[in-house]
Amino acid sequence: MNIQEYIKSGVIENYILGLATDEEADELKQLCTKYPELIDEITRAEEMLMKYSESLTDLPDPTIKPFLLTTIDYTERMKKGEVPASPPILNENSTEADYAMWINRADMALEDDFEEMHAKIIGYTPEAITAIAWIKNMAPTEEHKNEHEKFFILEGTCDIFIGDTVHHLKPGDYLAIPLYVDHKVVVTSKNPCKLILQRVAA
Repeated sequence: MNIQEYIKSGVIENYILGLATDEEADELKQLCTKYPELIDEITRAEEMLMKYSESLTDLPDPTIKPFLLTTIDYTERMKKGEVPASPPILNENSTEADYAMWINRADMALEDDFEEMHAKIIGYTPEAITAIAWIKNMAPTEEHKNEHEKFFILEGTCDIFIGDTVHHLKPGDYLAIPLYVDHKVVVTSKNPCKLILQRVAA
């Protein structure tokens, strides 16, 4: 067995979320006796999920609801048989085409009006959580201590304030937020700003 391919398959994440079948769970437990590195991967994935949950509780009120809803939506999609995916890590060379297979899916379109933020998770791994997100007016000030937040703008424009610096972003622009620095997003276009939002474990 190619153990690295098995780790990337999403079985571990499904097991932690309670979405693995009985057969998958039994197989994972048996494989853990032969491959100790799987135990390490389970621990890493659990820690990543815990950090993500803790970050939600620290967020200002306007962001709690959309992040909870997107987590529920993702869990339900997995229960219905969606295959877990690992979208590429955002970087300065990223393009919209890198995420086209998710952007162009009918179920990833903005369905209803929303209050301030809306998101759809497209990938969850121990290393990164990736989502398509829409921001109507602004995302309030926050600071990340355990994860690198990355943005790639798809539609609309926004200003991202990092400390005392303002970054004016338009479609095709990429920006990474450093750790331990306050930042906020202010939408500058008439329509919501649509983006790829990614949080990568530090």
